[in-house]
Formats: sequence, structure tokens, C-alpha cells
Amino acid sequence: MTSPDSSARYAALDAWIEAHFDEEVAFLQTLVRVPTDTPPGDNAPHAEVTAQALDHMGLPVEMYPVPAEEVAAQGMRSITNVIVRQRFGEGGLTVALNAHGDVVPPGEGWTHDPYGGEVADGKLYGRASAVSKSDFATYTFALRALREVAPPACGAVELHFTYDEEFGGELGPGFLLRHQLTRPDYLIAAGFSYQVVTAHNGCLQLEVTLHGQASHAAYPETGIDALQAANQLLTALYAHNDVLRTRRSSVPGITHPYLNVGRIEGGSNTNVVPGKVVLKLDRRMIPEEDAAQVEAEVCQLIAAAVADCPGIRGEIRRLLLAHSLKPLPGHERLATTLQRHAQAVLGEFIPTSGTPLYTDVRLYGAQGVPAVIYGAGPRTVLESNAKRADEHLVLDDLKRATQIVARTLMDMLS
Repeated sequence: MTSPDSSARYAALDAWIEAHFDEEVAFLQTLVRVPTDTPPGDNAPHAEVTAQALDHMGLPVEMYPVPAEEVAAQGMRSITNVIVRQRFGEGGLTVALNAHGDVVPPGEGWTHDPYGGEVADGKLYGRASAVSKSDFATYTFALRALREVAPPACGAVELHFTYDEEFGGELGPGFLLRHQLTRPDYLIAAGFSYQVVTAHNGCLQLEVTLHGQASHAAYPETGIDALQAANQLLTALYAHNDVLRTRRSSVPGITHPYLNVGRIEGGSNTNVVPGKVVLKLDRRMIPEEDAAQVEAEVCQLIAAAVADCPGIRGEIRRLLLAHSLKPLPGHERLATTLQRHAQAVLGEFIPTSGTPLYTDVRLYGAQGVPAVIYGAGPRTVLESNAKRADEHLVLDDLKRATQIVARTLMDMLS
């Protein structure tokens, strides 16, 4: 049961966020206007702009540049991760809030400037406006509201703004955790307003190179066609999806594993038998699967298909192995608190579920930190146009999510 004192403090948080909402929108516009396309992944300039804005708000900012050689090894140009640590007294819990600033390039088809931060019809447009620069704003202003009108007696809030989610997170949250720069008791990570996500898929990405023998197309018998071999391999890989569809997850929101070939490169000219073809594939893993077993199964499938192609030599290189996120004991406290306040603010019950996406939240989970995914956004990724043209955020969702997170932080630190 909510006490009268708590109700008054919730109302004070809501009112502060309402009064400062124009400032919150302007902060998000500033973040959207600094590109963080990954690739190429030159993201340190965005961290500088973010840190300056946070410092101007009076928040204690720490900046952690990732060594250039580590960044280059991941195929990026620069990363600086940002931490804000706001302590409210000795002892108590530390609740961290993580959002990532890196994002895929905008692509074609936009009717709004992808770096304009334009507001039209109650929506803010721009690349990363929904995923997940939006939650730089959500979390910053939730913390500011808590600090200004309902500061707890103890505990701490940390903001983790990181820049390596698109490439797996090892140089974002992974870097902070590996170097023991943080060890929160709970984590809320960037998400959407109408579901509390407690689990997500894992992801294995492989690069498969098929080596044959290039030859003039007038004398095809003198070559070994790597593209024909690739065709046989593709048939085997896609047929495997029939098997994967039978492996059902028990997590609501997650159905079954699946395999996708996202990129193919090969050949040198139309009059040349292709001597080399490279495929890049993505195998999504449900939480019930073991990553090592999945990788072994896929590699065996590839080896068997290549063995049926005389003269072809195959190479397999792992690009990414992202483990799934499984609910940890203690996550229920975060989830139920968010649900309670979401129902109060949004006027409807918000379910918990899993998502077929993979995120860098798994890195916190691997360190034993109970985590949920919740932030500003619509009911589905497709509604926001995330990773597509005209990505946008409904500003009412931003305001309400900020109020819900602020209330949740107050309760978690009480």
C-alpha cells in the first residue's frame, strides 16, 4: 500500500519532470544532432558533448576513453564511455541505468533530417531518437528529478552511457565491468515504455569463406566455382531453419531460434568463375540454448555442406558471440516496481516479457547483476522505425517513461 508521504513524493517527481520537459527534449535534440554512426564508430565526440551537457546540469561526470588499439581491433575509430555517480548517503543500494549512443547509419528514405532532431506532430525525429539516445534523456532527467525533489537518505544512482552496443558491447559495458569501474546492485537498461523486458536472445555471428579456383568463364572446367558451393551451403543453412522452428522457448515474447545470412561477397567479374565467396551469418539463440553447443552445431553443418563440394576449402571465423540474458534472482523487485508505476502513469498493466533482440545488458547479467530493460518508446520496435528511415520517438512516451523511472528509483533506494 502506498503511504500518503510516498504519494506526495511521486506527485512531486511527476511535476518536476513536467516542468522541465522542454529542457529534456532540447537535451535529446542535442544528442541526436551529433552523429554516432557505427560503422565507422567515431563516437568519442558524442561522449564529449554528452559530458558537457551533464556537467552543465551539475551532475558528477567521469569519462573513460577506451585505448585506441582496442577500438581499432573492433573495427571502430573512437569510444569514450561516460559514468555519472550520484550518491545520496552512505550504504544502501546502487542502481545503474545504461543506454548506448552508437547506432547504425541512417540509410535512405528519410523525409526528416536524420540528424535534425526535428519535432513534428508530437514526435521527435532522428537516428537514435528511439534507440537509444532517448534514454540518455529518460535516465538523466529521472535522476535529476529524484535529486531535486525526493532525494533518498542513502544509496546511489549511476548513469552508464556507452558506445559499443552495435558491435557487441565489449568496449562499452564490457569495458566498464572488466576494469571494475562499476558494480551496481541492479540495472535498468534502455528499452520501451509498454513492456518490461527480463530476458533476450543470444546471437552467434560467423564469417564463412569458401575458397575455390578462379578461371576464365570460357574454360569453366579449369576452375572450381566457389559460388556454386555457396549455393549448396545456403540451401543447407536455410533448411536448418525448419529444425530450429521446432525448438520453442518458454519465455513470452521469444519464439524459436533462427538463422539468417545477411551478407554475401564474391567473384571478380562476370566472365570469371568465382574463386572465392564470403558469407556472413547470424544465428539467434533462445535463452534455453547453450552457446557452445549452438556454435558447434552450426560449424558441423557448414563443414558437412563444404565436404560435398569437391575442391572447395572452407574457413570459419567467429565475429560475435553474445550470450542470452536470463532473469536473475532479484530482478523481480525491479520489474514489479516498474510495472506498478507504469500502471499508475500509463493507466494500463505493463507485462514482463522476453525479446528476440540481443543487447549488451547480457554483460551485466554475466556479472550477476539483476537487470531489466525499460525506457522511452512505443509498443514495438517497428513502430519507432528504429534502424529504418524516419526513426522517431513520441514525446509523451518520453515524459511518461521518465516519470516511471524516477518513481522506481525512489522506491528502490527507499
